[in-house]
Parts: sequence; C-alpha cells; structure tokens
Amino acid sequence: MTNLRIGVMYDRDWAPEGLPGFARQAEALGVDDLWVVEDLGWNGGVSAAAVALGATERLRVGIGITPAPLRSPALLAMELATLARVFPGRLVAGIGHGVREWMTSVGVAPRSPLALLEETITSVRALLRGERVELEGREVRLDGVQLVHPPTQPPPVVAGVVRARSLELSGRVADGTLIAEGHGPLDLENTRVLTAKGGAGPEHTLTVLAFACVGDDPGEVARSLHPLTEGQGSWLGRPQEDLFTVSGSAQQAAQDIGALSAAGADTVVLRFAGAEPLRQLEAVLGALGR
Repeated sequence: MTNLRIGVMYDRDWAPEGLPGFARQAEALGVDDLWVVEDLGWNGGVSAAAVALGATERLRVGIGITPAPLRSPALLAMELATLARVFPGRLVAGIGHGVREWMTSVGVAPRSPLALLEETITSVRALLRGERVELEGREVRLDGVQLVHPPTQPPPVVAGVVRARSLELSGRVADGTLIAEGHGPLDLENTRVLTAKGGAGPEHTLTVLAFACVGDDPGEVARSLHPLTEGQGSWLGRPQEDLFTVSGSAQQAAQDIGALSAAGADTVVLRFAGAEPLRQLEAVLGALGR
C-alpha cells in the first residue's frame, strides 16, 4: 500500500461553513486527498473545491461528482481551469451521469446519458488541454470554443460511474474511474476488466469511495453505518449486508483498506459515519502507519 492515496470525504450533509476548518485539520493529520460532493440541493462541487483548496496548502481536492446534465462542458472547463491555474496539481475533476430522477426534476435529463457523458468528458479534457473544440454531438454542441487561460497542468478527469457500459466508456475517454460507496474488492476487479475492455491502460486510476466507521463497539458502528448502507443498497439494487465498508477497529479498517488496495484501488476515500470523523480518520491513519 506504499503508493495508495488515502482521502476523506466532506459529507454532503455537513454545513458548508465547516469545510475550511475540516480541510485544514484533515491536512494536518496527513491525509492525501479531500473529496467534496455535488448532489442536487446540497453544496456546489466546484465552489466547495475552491473553498477546500483555498483553505489548505498541499491537499489534493477531488470533486465527486459534477453531473454532466447540470453542466455546460464549456462552463465546467472554465471553472476547472481556473482552479487548476491557481492550485496546480491539486485538483481531480469527477464527472458522472447524475441521478436520473434528480436530472428529470430540473428538466435536464438527456436523451442519451451515455452520449452526454462521453461528449462532456471528451470536450472538457480537450478544452483543459488548450485545444479548440468543434463538436456536433448527439447531446453536446461546441462551435470553436477554446479557453484563453487553459491550465498549465490539466487536472485528471475521472468518470463517476457504476454500470457496465458506463465503466467501459470511462476506460475509453477518462483518466480514471470513481467507484461509488459500497463496492468491494471483487467489484474493483470487475471494474478493471470493464475499463480495460473500453481501452484503459495501466495509467487509468481507480478511486474508491467507502463508507467508514471506526470504533470498538460493534453495535454502535453498525448503527452508525445503517442509514448510509440502507439507502445505498436500495440504489445499487443489492442487499444492505452485502455492501463493503471500512469499519470496526482501526486495525480492521486498515485491513479493509488493504483489501481495496490489493484489488487495484489507487485512492481510497473514506466517508465517515458517526461521531468525530476526524478522530476516526486519525485512528485509521495511525493503524496504517501514516
């Protein structure tokens, strides 16, 4: 696990004014990444990333994820380029389909989610490289758009996807894949197969979000995780008890992280449930010898 990155999520339910202090404390503990969320009705992902980047000195900040239907590729590239210019090497941009029901509720559900995601990721990456983009796609139209201030170090663009065809798409067009909470080592092995089928090489990264709860009382750990795993199980169509978590004692949590690393994870991002998430993070980092 020497090259494994450890990240922590700033949960969508935590008020945005707490983000600067949380980010600074997480950085002081020695974590590699902080990931923010963009879910409809919660915090804006790009603005949250800007807050976290501005509050810290070295943390890499990931956006997990911007829903493609909510974002003009040109505007998204402009926003990402601004952050990447000011904070070079410290941004990861996640883009995904978004939750279909939420996209429908605001009138932006695409005719072809796969086409929209592919065209968005392809055009955003090209714009971030400083290219002039001409695209007459099924869902995206760009007529000679080019950034005046492209980043000197384009941030990696990763696809936050779940289903098989989307994972193949990620392997074809993205720099990496972002895996949703609840997926375990066997899922990661399957993800590697599907992204490779799409054309991903060894440089294609896997970032895994993981529900986490660290404590010595198994009952309290289970109670803390239950609301998260219940909702995620329904969304993934899996029994709640089959969802993978990083949980238990700090040593057990470290072993869970090791299992994800052995299955191909490059980054594990912990989404803590229960009290004192930073104390839990500190315990996990200690068990990992960091």
